[in-house]
Amino acid sequence: MRKVQTAALTAASLLVFGGYYSLGDALDLLPGPVTVAYADVAPRPFPTPAGPSAKTAAPSGLDQGAPTPSKASLDGYVKGVASDAALTGGNVTASVIDVATGEELLDRSAATGVTPASTNKVLTAWAALSSMGPGHTLQTKTVLEGQTLTLVGGGDVLLAEDAGDPSATPGHAGLGDLARATAEKLKSQGTTSVSLRLDDTLFSGPQWNDKWEDGNQQYVAKVQPIMVDVSATQNQGYPDDPAMEAAQAFAKHLSEAGITLDGETTRAAASGGAKEVASVSSAPLSDVLSVSLKTSDNTMTEVEGRLVAVQAKETADFAGASKAVLAQLGKDGFDTSGVTLQDSSGLAKGNKVPARLLAQILAKAAGGEGGSVGRTLIADLPVAALDGTLKKRLHDTTAAGTVRAKTGTLQQTSSLAGVVTTADGRQLTFAVMANDFSKDHSSAAAVEAAIDNHFVAPLASCGCS
Repeated sequence: MRKVQTAALTAASLLVFGGYYSLGDALDLLPGPVTVAYADVAPRPFPTPAGPSAKTAAPSGLDQGAPTPSKASLDGYVKGVASDAALTGGNVTASVIDVATGEELLDRSAATGVTPASTNKVLTAWAALSSMGPGHTLQTKTVLEGQTLTLVGGGDVLLAEDAGDPSATPGHAGLGDLARATAEKLKSQGTTSVSLRLDDTLFSGPQWNDKWEDGNQQYVAKVQPIMVDVSATQNQGYPDDPAMEAAQAFAKHLSEAGITLDGETTRAAASGGAKEVASVSSAPLSDVLSVSLKTSDNTMTEVEGRLVAVQAKETADFAGASKAVLAQLGKDGFDTSGVTLQDSSGLAKGNKVPARLLAQILAKAAGGEGGSVGRTLIADLPVAALDGTLKKRLHDTTAAGTVRAKTGTLQQTSSLAGVVTTADGRQLTFAVMANDFSKDHSSAAAVEAAIDNHFVAPLASCGCS
């Protein structure tokens, strides 16, 4: 019994001692791990990141030593296209260029001008980017002289009918926004009533090309320098007068903003003494071209051609646009021998463009000399199996998601011009153009399949040095 009492007293003493010691430890009066005191710990300085070494400061780019496809292999690919049943009675021209060296690896009548269809848009796109710059924007403005307000078209044919969306390309600038800004400025000057004019004189000459076949009205609008988002009505039937439609939309919003309009909207050039009231700006040319190239929009491209003419101080008509595009290509070092341009979009069958020129433009764009112009052009092209006019082509092939190319389709014409990096790592540009095949036995889809299956897909998967 005594032993039990002694053990109990010992345990109790240890508990009391432990409690007091823990309290002393917490108050930092005795050594131990427990504390209630504030920990005054100085923060460590944030580490300074080391910059990349000189050896890794720049991307390595493509392997310059990657194997080059043999000319025999490339010749076999293009012969596969030419011998396809879909090409009965037709002819095929083609060019393949090595981007790194500029060497033409395939020449199948590559210098012969043939109908390019919409691959013609590559010429216009390069000329527009080169002459105006990827960041170029277009202004739609209002000017006032006396009681006459004039809406001046500046080449933006992607205007929103009402409010613009700064994050979008079609509809980036809005006619409603312009009307409200104009109304606010007019009222601040004490003006509440005006007559309205439309100035669409930036472009001159015919609005319809007599080289286009009748029936193509569904594929291109009248070429005017101001329109409500033309991309939204592509191939759905265009207004008879797109510019006046835009002016009427503006007038509606101006009236709603409290400005009285005297009489009907008329057409007239703004006078030299008129002062600017308000303006809205389009998306950059780089973004606008992405829409026109990916969807192969004929109207937008015809407008772009005329803007090149305006920049070059040529007449802003079909002939002036063609002259300005060719002049810009020549200025940039391209040989335009064998080229005939009757329009900017490629809708005219009388256009003649060599496959070599298309491949050369794309090779310069993809290479070191292309700069921002070239990078923009390549980036704006449709991507195989992903978007634009290539969205439904080249699925389940090595080309899917990697080939960027401009398509072209007219009756008895199918073309494709683009850039590809082979499975071996060699970057190439190519242009393949099929013409004059039997319209009675061959569909455009069958000819496109021949080009895709015999040429583009094998080229992308090429381990054919």
